[in-house]
Amino acid sequence: MRPRDWGWLVCLMLVSFAIGTDDFVIAGVLPAISADLRVNEATAGQLVTAFSVTYAVAAPPLAVATATVPRRLLVIGGMSVFALVNLVSALAPNYPVLMALRVLSALVAAAITPATFAMAERLASPERAGRAIGVVAAGLTVSLFLGVPIGAFLGSTFGWRSTFVAVGLFSLAVAAAGALLLPAVAGSVTSGVRAQLRTLSRPAVLLCVAGTTAGACAGLMTYTYIAPITRDLTGGDGPILALLIAVVGLSGAAGTFLCGRATDRWGADRTLLATYAGLVAATVALTLIGVVGRGTAPVWLLAGALAVWGFAGWGFNPPMNMRMLRLAPDAGTEAVALNTSGLYVGIAFAGAIGGMVLAGGGGGVGVTVAAAGIGAATLVLMAVSVRRFPSPTPQGSSRPIEDTSAPPRPAG
Repeated sequence: MRPRDWGWLVCLMLVSFAIGTDDFVIAGVLPAISADLRVNEATAGQLVTAFSVTYAVAAPPLAVATATVPRRLLVIGGMSVFALVNLVSALAPNYPVLMALRVLSALVAAAITPATFAMAERLASPERAGRAIGVVAAGLTVSLFLGVPIGAFLGSTFGWRSTFVAVGLFSLAVAAAGALLLPAVAGSVTSGVRAQLRTLSRPAVLLCVAGTTAGACAGLMTYTYIAPITRDLTGGDGPILALLIAVVGLSGAAGTFLCGRATDRWGADRTLLATYAGLVAATVALTLIGVVGRGTAPVWLLAGALAVWGFAGWGFNPPMNMRMLRLAPDAGTEAVALNTSGLYVGIAFAGAIGGMVLAGGGGGVGVTVAAAGIGAATLVLMAVSVRRFPSPTPQGSSRPIEDTSAPPRPAG
């Protein structure tokens, strides 16, 4: 029976919030880690790179390896391990130990996150699946403007180790809440690894992943280099930058919620194309503001463009994940994991390409030009993908929560 209590959805959102905070907050305490562990900031920054690369590489194989594990057991057990790793990280005596713990943290996160999206889609009624995925995705967005600042404040006040303690204790609380609120959900019934790999190698799935990678590159390039963009477009930074980051975070959270609802109403494909179009339009607007304003653009104008960018840039998450789940219903978690890997690869490309533009003297406007060009190409790619491989919109009941063909067993 499909649960009527939506406490499970709040729990899944808190899982993504905890993982997002752990992923992003490290950037805010890098100077303190650098000073305490006696490494330069460039070396300390590799803690972020190691997490992202590990996640991108590990998510698909971990999804395949854990496909038959009951979802409740995977999420609760994973969050318990995740909490332990963060608590131990607070005791790291040196940089190599902390690096190893960051890799381990990324492995656990890579195993849990795709399962939360697939679990949300399975537990929600068919007409509410999109908004359920949107709520889970919102946890990642909210971590940017709530979890990360809180973690950074703790780090600056009580030392960087307190940040890991806070994430660890919060993750432990989420695991306990999961034990109370998450219903039992069976793992996938698969015919083996080869069958899963055949599903993941379908052109429809691979085109979706390519769209996510290119879209993340176009979108996250703007966010990664928002500081030079702000400086070059308005001539200001500091408080102005903080305000604009808050605008992006709030609009991004609204985008994930509302685009989840739009996915239920208009379908994943139409909503996905609309978000990509909004992302390109906002990036082009940023370019025009830079060219016309010549460094003196009003802050409110830049804030408006970034609000649209944040809404669309984060709002594409629910329809994209829903599209992946619909295209690969027999390997949904694995498909989401592969798609998430594409997201992290796109983030890496965003940093590299944007950095080359800045190094070449293009400035903030040059970054927006590059992002707009990649975004336009992505929009064309996804339009072709959606036309060639439209995602099905099944009616009626969603897939069963439990595999009734299997013998009864204790809840995970």
